[in-house]
Amino acid sequence: MLTVKDLIKDFGRARIINSAEFEVKEDEIVSLVGPNGAGKTTLVNLISGHIMPTSGKIEFFGRDITYDSPYRRIKSGIARNFQITNLFEDSTVLDNVRTCLFSVYGKINKGIFPVRHYKSITQEAIEILDVFGIADIKDLLPPSLSEGDKKILDTAMAFALKSRFLLLDEPTSGVATGDKFKVMDTIVSAIKREKMACMIIEHDMDIVSDYSDRVLVLSEGEVIADGKPKEVMEQDNVKEILFGVTA
Repeated sequence: MLTVKDLIKDFGRARIINSAEFEVKEDEIVSLVGPNGAGKTTLVNLISGHIMPTSGKIEFFGRDITYDSPYRRIKSGIARNFQITNLFEDSTVLDNVRTCLFSVYGKINKGIFPVRHYKSITQEAIEILDVFGIADIKDLLPPSLSEGDKKILDTAMAFALKSRFLLLDEPTSGVATGDKFKVMDTIVSAIKREKMACMIIEHDMDIVSDYSDRVLVLSEGEVIADGKPKEVMEQDNVKEILFGVTA
């Protein structure tokens, strides 16, 4: 599905991503882990098109998207959320998702009919909320939601963009410890139900171990380990970089 080849990103004289190479297969959930400053968010920004690489290649379903705009990547099926949720705070939960669908169907700038006229889009938005387990709060405004529900809504909005590949930047950051697994259960169940692929940036190793098919470990911009969570976490270099444990 997604192929990254010899990707390099320099900011001035600083090399943040250094010849990164990996693949993400269809239906696969991959976690991207590494110490602070390893380049994780930069790598996700490169994949989503928010910044452009110095060199290298990114392919999606065999098509070169290395220099595509974020909009073109969204149209091709790549969507992302952000560590800090980006919600329309003056719109209801339903309208947040419905706005994404209006964008997908090219209705944003039409302005011909009132929202209630688009019954099929409204029904689709409700079905998406139901997939993510938040249909019962569809009439609430985001400021009244828990951090966990905000994260779930943020992911549901990315999902509404007809994504085949989701990039999730710390989907449990700011969420109460007791709610983290509930949030991940909801998000991962929806992803698996729709047979999507996903890359997750996450610092919580329990979540990484429980929800990932594969783990990529990034250190100083390089992918130093790639494999099943248990196997990767047992590698001496990974233990040292992530946990400060030396052999």
